[in-house]
Amino acid sequence: MANRTVTVFAHRGASGYRPEHTIESYRLAIEMGADVIEPDLVSTRDGVLVARHENEISGTTDVADHPELADRRTTKVVDGVSVTGWFTEDLTLAELRTLHARERLPAVRPGNTLYDGLYPVPTFDEILDLARIEAVRRGRVIAVAPETKHPSYFASLGLDLTPPLLASLERVGWTGADAPVVVQSFESGNLRELRRLVAVPLVQLTSASTAYARMLTPAGLREVSTYATWLGPEKSQVLPRDASNAIGAPSGLVGDAHAAGLKVVVYTVRAEPRFLPSNVDVHGELEALIAAGVDGVFADQPDLAIASAERARTEDRSLALRARRPRDLRVG
Repeated sequence: MANRTVTVFAHRGASGYRPEHTIESYRLAIEMGADVIEPDLVSTRDGVLVARHENEISGTTDVADHPELADRRTTKVVDGVSVTGWFTEDLTLAELRTLHARERLPAVRPGNTLYDGLYPVPTFDEILDLARIEAVRRGRVIAVAPETKHPSYFASLGLDLTPPLLASLERVGWTGADAPVVVQSFESGNLRELRRLVAVPLVQLTSASTAYARMLTPAGLREVSTYATWLGPEKSQVLPRDASNAIGAPSGLVGDAHAAGLKVVVYTVRAEPRFLPSNVDVHGELEALIAAGVDGVFADQPDLAIASAERARTEDRSLALRARRPRDLRVG
């Protein structure tokens, strides 16, 4: 990875510029210099891992335009939430390959809609191969950070995500602690299982909901460190917002996580105003997160995160040089 103050994770690729979870989104992120590309993984009916934000795909593909699949539309309860639409677990890979990706947030990112219908849904294996090929071509490490989506739900359907995930990592020889891969999940049970089966780094994702409150205590963080390398909190857990949606002083979460031996990668930095605090622009938010001590950021516009990380690194080097200069002076 690049020698920066923080590691830049391209969130679903360069999803601020191309429809998310497409090969072109990942390719653009790599061209921009991202350290890590991030696919969310769900399963097809025949057990193939593919990259989609959710297993319900009416908002991210043109499935509604396929009359031959109209009878697959249904309502399901996924992790306690009732969802209506088309689901990857009801389609084979061959059927999914007849679909094309669409921008998930067309009102927010109208420019991305220009690419609607151009790209298929990629498999996890295709994403791994892209990272490997581009790493050789560019002469640098390009890591992959898959997130297992709803692993307990998929396991209940007989579509456990773990075996195909491990098979894909074994195929490319990425099973050791130094492999350029880090696996994420919100489900600690899934991560604990993975820790028993593979040595790659793991990220325990959290949200601002009370469900994670105990996990974020000093004792809880020490427990997380027994199976994970990274903590992945929501950015508001590091930079809380006040009633006016402004950020101020950081919380103590980064320091507590570091004390427990965990690195911290926050999600998700996005440049559009609707996602930003009221008192800073995207660079201000990135600078505040870096100043808070985070080790990585998930970003929809990875080029902007890279620019802020490089600027922070330059400033750190400048400060270090100024601090050394008096001691380096030689007088008569």
